[in-house]
Amino acid sequence: MVLKGKAWKFGDSISTDLICPGRYFHLRSNLPELAKHVLEDADPQFASSMSKDDFVVAGNNFGLGSSREHAPTIIKLAGVSAVLAKSFARIFYRNAINVGLPLVECDTDKIDQGDELELNLSTGIIRNKTKDIDLQVQSLPKAMLNILNDGGLVAHIQKHGDFKLD
Repeated sequence: MVLKGKAWKFGDSISTDLICPGRYFHLRSNLPELAKHVLEDADPQFASSMSKDDFVVAGNNFGLGSSREHAPTIIKLAGVSAVLAKSFARIFYRNAINVGLPLVECDTDKIDQGDELELNLSTGIIRNKTKDIDLQVQSLPKAMLNILNDGGLVAHIQKHGDFKLD
């Protein structure tokens, strides 16, 4: 699975409240509408300016806070291809994989706003085409790649009738 897009850079401690602002709680039953407000408290221009398949790139502890599944879901619905960060909050990480949003832990210091990236989830190579450098990261386990390829955990179980580890 190879993903290509532009980097949108965020800092440390991007919480689920910054990803999915609480003032839009009334939209939780209309996720496509809620996705129009993704990350607007961290960058008011993000949702309206990003392109489909762009990357969210952040520092440490991305997704901290409440365990609401809406946060990774609206990132995916907005068209983000993957989130790259130095570290993720544990529950956010699990929720993201479950909804089919790829997450990669890596050193994001060599990625700047607007860099053109290419991520190969199978090999664990991030190609920063703007800087002409490769970043090696740990590739995702096969079970997670299978879940992501199927579109999330529910789709994976619907397809296979069970949770397949191979």
